[in-house]
Amino acid sequence: MQIEELTGQVETHLAHFNSRVAIHQKVIEPFLALQNEAQKSGFNLQIASGFRSFERQRLIWNNKFSGKAPILAKDESQLSAEALSDYDKLLAILHWSALPGASRHHWGTDFDIYDPSLLPQGKSLQLICSEYQKAGYFYELSQWMNENMQAFNFYRPYQKYQGGVAIEPWHISYHPIAKNCLNALTETIIHDLIINNNVFGKSLICEQLPMIYKQYICNINDSKD
Repeated sequence: MQIEELTGQVETHLAHFNSRVAIHQKVIEPFLALQNEAQKSGFNLQIASGFRSFERQRLIWNNKFSGKAPILAKDESQLSAEALSDYDKLLAILHWSALPGASRHHWGTDFDIYDPSLLPQGKSLQLICSEYQKAGYFYELSQWMNENMQAFNFYRPYQKYQGGVAIEPWHISYHPIAKNCLNALTETIIHDLIINNNVFGKSLICEQLPMIYKQYICNINDSKD
């Protein structure tokens, strides 16, 4: 995969899954197979969020860093951006949101899944852990995914908390391609992209990039977990 594809700057590796979601062109077939298998068990497996561009991730990042968008603590309560040092703000944002250029959503191999038919009337999708845990709307879907997705080469890179990114039971990844993308995404690629774009906190990001790369980019759950 080319650098521009790895970092979400182009869409040449993508195909439209539907009118609003694009994913990697080589992932459509395996996901359709997974979706079909889920349907046999009574689930309407759908993608809530697929490819996300560098510009979209940069906007999310800048809005949080500037205080225009909420920054959440690990318990999902809202933090006061003004009360945080830039370093603490950096860590708080990274717990929930990827650095622009380093989001797995750039690759088209990773997406957020749900079943719209399981949402109670009047409820909108939030993508929070309680929706996928016991007594949550998507608990049974999540359990089904645990038992079946690896047969189609999908796994959850954020299945367990390891001191980096938060647990994301809704986030699945197509391992055969995603592992190669992660191997190709180097610190140098990320550093050059951050330096050459309007990313808030860029000096701090570049200073802390070795830690960020190790703790928040490469620190994922093994696909066999």
